[in-house]
Amino acid sequence: MSYQAADGRLRHEAWLYRARDEYLAGITEFLRSAVNRGEPAFVAIPAPQIPAGWLPPYPDVTVADMRELGANPARLIPAIRAFADRYEGRRVRYLAEPAWASRSEAELRETARYEALLNQAFGDAEITALCAYNAADLPATVIADACGTHPMLFGGGSERTNADYRGPAAWPDSLTTPLLAPRSAQVLSYDGDLRPVRAFVAAVTGQAGLSPGRCTDLVIAASEVAANTLRHTSGGGVVRLWATEAEVLCQLEDAGHITDPLAGHWRPRGDLPGGQGLWLVNQVCDLAEIRSSELGTTIRLHMYRR
Repeated sequence: MSYQAADGRLRHEAWLYRARDEYLAGITEFLRSAVNRGEPAFVAIPAPQIPAGWLPPYPDVTVADMRELGANPARLIPAIRAFADRYEGRRVRYLAEPAWASRSEAELRETARYEALLNQAFGDAEITALCAYNAADLPATVIADACGTHPMLFGGGSERTNADYRGPAAWPDSLTTPLLAPRSAQVLSYDGDLRPVRAFVAAVTGQAGLSPGRCTDLVIAASEVAANTLRHTSGGGVVRLWATEAEVLCQLEDAGHITDPLAGHWRPRGDLPGGQGLWLVNQVCDLAEIRSSELGTTIRLHMYRR
């Protein structure tokens, strides 16, 4: 196996594996190559995938449980950036497994978004990123999105250019469909005053049985999104709330257009008015989905009951 370095730019590869022995051997070789080249490595994979005590104590290797770190995929790019900043001036490696069969459809959509954004966020960074996908267990749509967001493919002990890569500015197919709320959703229009939004979200989430702390977090997140509506659009917006057995969902819609694709995936500078809003949303919500164009913006907030 070979993992070639590329000076001065991101090397972003998808690894479609099928067997556990192949998986463990690939991780071992990736880390051995990192050690041999003196490149620090950040490993973010689901903890159950690695037997206890299996990874040797390599120097400059940081290991995280992807089920925690990447539960909300929007939190991954800041973590990668923090790791790279620790080793400024050196090429670093990133080994990740961001998708697994038990992930929800919404989580898998946001995983595809994170993979697409990684190309924009680190295009000129000295990072070698290998992203593992279990091709035997994951849906074909997830594998298709993975192929569409990685310039390179790894497999069979070699690397090759990926003909299915769509480019750094293209969205995967799973992110092109609108976010439509069910007809059963409770609806409130807002314009000029955030207090009705906060009261509405608090009342509905409380009735849905969300814990008090989680209710508060969702009220904060919805208020931040609604404040952006009032700050950046000439009209008001609409908030829709509904619940399932697994989660409570809050969807806000307005006529604005978010032009920065990395909004919510970077910690913004403190001097940007309102710039902390989408960042904060991704810190307090289990998931946040965004669809934005010149026709308007829809933001769906997920809060799990667990």
